[in-house]
Amino acid sequence: MLGTEITALPEIQSRAAEDLNIDIEFERLDFLSAQRRAAVAPETYDVYDQCFHNLDIVWFWRAIQPIDTTRIARWGALSSLTKTGQIGPQASFGQGDAPVTRLYVQPDHSLGSRPSRWISMLPTVHNVDSFAYRPDMIVGDPPNSWADLLDARWQGRVALVDEPAIGIFDAILAAQASEALSFQTIGQLSTDEIDALLDFLCRKRDAGHFFGFWKTAAEAAEWMAAGHTWIESAWSPATTMLRRQGVPVAEAVPKEGYRAWHGGLCLSNRLSGRMLDVAYEYLNWWLDGYAGAVVARQGYYMSVLDPIRDHLSHAEWRYWYDGAAASEPLPAPDGTTIIPQGAVRSGGSYWQRASSIAVWNTTMDEHNYLARRWERFVASKRY
Repeated sequence: MLGTEITALPEIQSRAAEDLNIDIEFERLDFLSAQRRAAVAPETYDVYDQCFHNLDIVWFWRAIQPIDTTRIARWGALSSLTKTGQIGPQASFGQGDAPVTRLYVQPDHSLGSRPSRWISMLPTVHNVDSFAYRPDMIVGDPPNSWADLLDARWQGRVALVDEPAIGIFDAILAAQASEALSFQTIGQLSTDEIDALLDFLCRKRDAGHFFGFWKTAAEAAEWMAAGHTWIESAWSPATTMLRRQGVPVAEAVPKEGYRAWHGGLCLSNRLSGRMLDVAYEYLNWWLDGYAGAVVARQGYYMSVLDPIRDHLSHAEWRYWYDGAAASEPLPAPDGTTIIPQGAVRSGGSYWQRASSIAVWNTTMDEHNYLARRWERFVASKRY
């Protein structure tokens, strides 16, 4: 299984191997390295665990094969967020690559939102991200806007994630919220808009605003724990690491809405016969509840909800999904306590958080141009 540190957790690997009675090897790479491997070397993996916004590349290279939904036992139980792009009728749809726009394989083998028997990726783990900050370092009101990433008060203590299809949206939302720039469609920038944004970010970089640009959640946690950064792009694994170390950390609830992402599992195009059958067993196992409970303990949601209740305590479900105060100390995926009794998850319940999506992680039409400009932007900042 080729994936990243985000969901390729040892607790999932060992339990899946035990339940399915198969040998499972997890190869964990950073996002861009995993994407490159998936696209050009499908012979090196059986299952690819990544995000919907990566599909344009791996599907273009025909590295993965369509998944037959008739072989997915819980297909009918997937949430509406996955299948329609909205958690409920009053929820925001969010700009960019909502998973439904890349979910179904069309008759011409393109990907789209029109339902069919075949899908590109089995939707699994997802979340709505914002940014994290050190509450012990922040003076005044807590950050509640993406604009805070550009606030001069945090000069030199700010970091962004170094991934052009993710970090760029933190920057877009921050630039627009601060009224430094405006964009016609934040999920689909023109080359002129990309130039304006990257020129603006370069000026901020050259003025010393950014401490750096991290590639892994571990790096983000390390910087914040050391006090190098006070406010930064952050994913749940990073905040979990910080809480495990006892470092004060809070996740912002931006008034403009969240940046959302949705992950899933893909099948290598080389799979057939018994190995294809085993891969389908693995995909189905992911929706049976145990994996969903593990990722819930680091703040992630699953596309099928009901089976998770059997693997989470009542207190865990109430905290992670319902947004209630923790009635007892709660563990991380590895069993260490990270949530103290009485704590409340920022942003509220799953349904509240998923109803406020500003944009999904996206591979824009001008992604190649964006990636080149982004690479030059981050390459000149050394730390």
